[in-house]
Amino acid sequence: MNWGRHLIPNSSPEVKASMLKYLGMDSIEELFRDIPEGIRVEGLDLPGGMSELEVMDHVGGILKRNASLEDMPIFLGGGAWFHYVPAVVDEVVSRSEFLTAYTPYQPEASQGMLQALFEYQSLICDLTEMEFSNCSLYDFSSALGEAARMAKRVTGRSKFLVPKFSNPQAMGALASYAEPAGIEVLAIERDPITGQIDLEDLKAKVAKDVAGVFVENPAYLGFFEEEAEAIGEIAKDEGALFVVGFDPISLGIVKPPGALGADIAIGEGQPLGNHVNFGGPNLGIFACNGLNLLRQMPGRIIGMTSTRDGERAFCMALQTREQHIRREGATSNICTNEALCALAAAVYLSLLGPEGLRGLCETILVRSRYCAKLLSDIEGIKAPLFEASHFKEFVVNFDRTGISLERIHEGLLGRGVHGGRPLREFPELGESALYCVTEMHSKGDVEKLARSLAEVVGGK
Repeated sequence: MNWGRHLIPNSSPEVKASMLKYLGMDSIEELFRDIPEGIRVEGLDLPGGMSELEVMDHVGGILKRNASLEDMPIFLGGGAWFHYVPAVVDEVVSRSEFLTAYTPYQPEASQGMLQALFEYQSLICDLTEMEFSNCSLYDFSSALGEAARMAKRVTGRSKFLVPKFSNPQAMGALASYAEPAGIEVLAIERDPITGQIDLEDLKAKVAKDVAGVFVENPAYLGFFEEEAEAIGEIAKDEGALFVVGFDPISLGIVKPPGALGADIAIGEGQPLGNHVNFGGPNLGIFACNGLNLLRQMPGRIIGMTSTRDGERAFCMALQTREQHIRREGATSNICTNEALCALAAAVYLSLLGPEGLRGLCETILVRSRYCAKLLSDIEGIKAPLFEASHFKEFVVNFDRTGISLERIHEGLLGRGVHGGRPLREFPELGESALYCVTEMHSKGDVEKLARSLAEVVGGK
C-alpha cells in the first residue's frame, strides 16, 4: 500500500485505522507504548485559531520586544560585521536559477552556478594574490581547522602555532578539528603594549615538529601585524607552512596574504555582500599556493574547460571529499558549502572593484579612528588599548573608570546604543571590550556613542 500521500497530520479516522491495522495495533496509545507515561503530554494548551491578519499582528507585537541593528547604533564585531549590502546582490542571489542549483548533484547541468563559483574563485585569487582558491567553506573557524589539518597532511608534523588573543570561537573550532587528527595547538605570546607577536617566543617554539604558523592581519583585536612577513620567514626557515588569516575588506589598503608569503590564506567572507543575521550566515575563504597544496585543499574547485564542439564549459575539477573518493583519502568530510554566500561575495566584489574597495577601506579607517579619538578623550577610558595601527576594530579599556563592563553595557543600551563585545575570554586585558566601526556608522552614531559613554562613566 502506498502510504506517502496519506501521511499528513490531519489524516481521516479511516486512514488512521487502516494504518494501525497494517502495523498490527489497535490504538494510537499502543503505538506510543514505549514512551513512559510520566513524560507524556496529554494535550497542548494552545489558543484558538487566528486569521492571517491576526497572526501577523500578534507575531509583530512579539518581535517589537527586540531591538535590532536597525533600531540603534551597534558597535559589535568580532566575527560578524555590519556592512552595506547593495540591493543588486540580493537580487542576483535570489534568482531561482541560483537558489535551486546551490549544491547540484549533477553539477555540469548547472553551468550558470558553476560559472559564478569559478568567477568567485578568480576574484578571491586576485584579491589575495594566491594561486588557487576553493569555492568556499562554512566559515572562518572551519577554514582555520581545515588549514591546520592540511598543514599536518602536507608536512607530516603535529604542532600548530597560533597567536595569543585569537578569536575564541575560531580557537574552539580549531581544537575540535585538531584533537582527532593528533594536532597539538600552541600559543605564541604577544607584546602587552603593542599587541605584536613576540618574535623571540615564536623562534623558541618553531621547531622541526611544527606543521604551521598562523597569524591574522589585521588581528582579531583589530591591530595590524607589522612583522607579518618576518613571521612567515621564521616559519618557513623551519619547514612549517605559513597560514595567514585576513579580513577581505581590509585588502583594499594592505598587503594581501600572497604578498606576505602565505602558503595558505583563510578569511571570513561575511563582509562581502552577506547580511548580518543573528551572527550569520558566514563564508569561509580558503586559498593556497603551489600544486602540492592544491591537491590537499579541502572543499570543491571549479575549473573551466571546453566541450567537444569547442564551446566554453565549467566543471568540478577537484572535489576530494568522502562522497566522491575513498573515505580515508578524503581531505575533508564537508558535505555542502556556502555557495550562495560565495555568489553574493562575487557580485559584491564585482560591483566595488579595486577602487571601490580602497575607498571603502579609507572610509572605515577615518570613522574608526575618529571614534577611538572621541572615546580616548573621556576620562578613565583608553582607546585603543594597544599602541598599534588598527582597522575597523579596536579594544577599549575601562579599568580606570572603576565600572564593570556589564554596567557600562547596560548603561549604553538604556541610552539606545549597543556597545562592543566584552572580552571576558582574556582576563589579562581587564575591563575591555572590542568595538567595531564600519561605513554603516555615521558621524552622529559615533558621537552618540561617545556622549553616552561619557554619561555612563560620569554617573549621569
